[in-house]
Amino acid sequence: MPWQTISKQIEAATGEPFKVVSTHPLSGGDINTAFLLKGDRKSYFIKLNKAELSLMFEAELAGLQELAKTQTIRVPMPITCGQASEQAYLVLEYIFFGSKNKTSERLLGQQLALMHRQQQPYFGWHRQNTIGSTLQSNIKSDEWLTFWREQRLTFQLQLLAKKGYTGKLQLDGERLCSELPLLFTQYQPQASLLHGDLWAGNAAVDQQGRPIIFDPACYYGDREADLAMTELFGGFSQDFYAAYQNVWPLEAGYAVRKTFYNLYHILNHLNLFGGGYLRQAESMMSLILSEIH
Repeated sequence: MPWQTISKQIEAATGEPFKVVSTHPLSGGDINTAFLLKGDRKSYFIKLNKAELSLMFEAELAGLQELAKTQTIRVPMPITCGQASEQAYLVLEYIFFGSKNKTSERLLGQQLALMHRQQQPYFGWHRQNTIGSTLQSNIKSDEWLTFWREQRLTFQLQLLAKKGYTGKLQLDGERLCSELPLLFTQYQPQASLLHGDLWAGNAAVDQQGRPIIFDPACYYGDREADLAMTELFGGFSQDFYAAYQNVWPLEAGYAVRKTFYNLYHILNHLNLFGGGYLRQAESMMSLILSEIH
């Protein structure tokens, strides 16, 4: 492992001496390998992957910086990223986790609503990033429906077609893309700063009980997309949702639109992990289309 090179980069980024005392592999991710890098006075969280994925880590570092600027929800402080020994690496502050409780769940809901209040006059972001290891295009757009149709649904469907997923999935996907405006007849999304991949595995609390979010896939878009994903795999309490609603209530129609937004993540899971998600994607499309009519 390229610990010496990484240590030198940590020193260059922080302006402080750093010597590796020990390294410990960490579990929990499907895409990268992770380590705890312990020094005399500080510890760091290290992600490693193939060198050709270094842009993925650059985008994650930029996303954490974007979230940190809002001063709403705590994120691991990004330190540096680069390549060493034919591997890409990302160095973050190491945070010792605590246990979630009602107070931390409510605080996360409040802070997420405040983060979503950070807005731009466009949808997208200044750079591409990844959702999992899949490219996520963020070309800026003035039109939310155009952005979502072209850079989210159509992009995923095209990747799936190349992998042999045709037939009903593609036909219903085309139909959904063409009838998209019917989901938004009385709702005009604003361009909020989104985490982009907000499931329970990407949220925790520190030892002081403060919420933390990490592994972002940031862009500016409809806040409902973040809220929808919190419901996709569970793990967020009613205290979280109630606290969010108290700060910034959701609008009518969210119950239907959340399935539409989560379809993107299920299509991506189908692209990344295969056939187990095909039936779920087709079922979600059928449900959305039936709600439209």
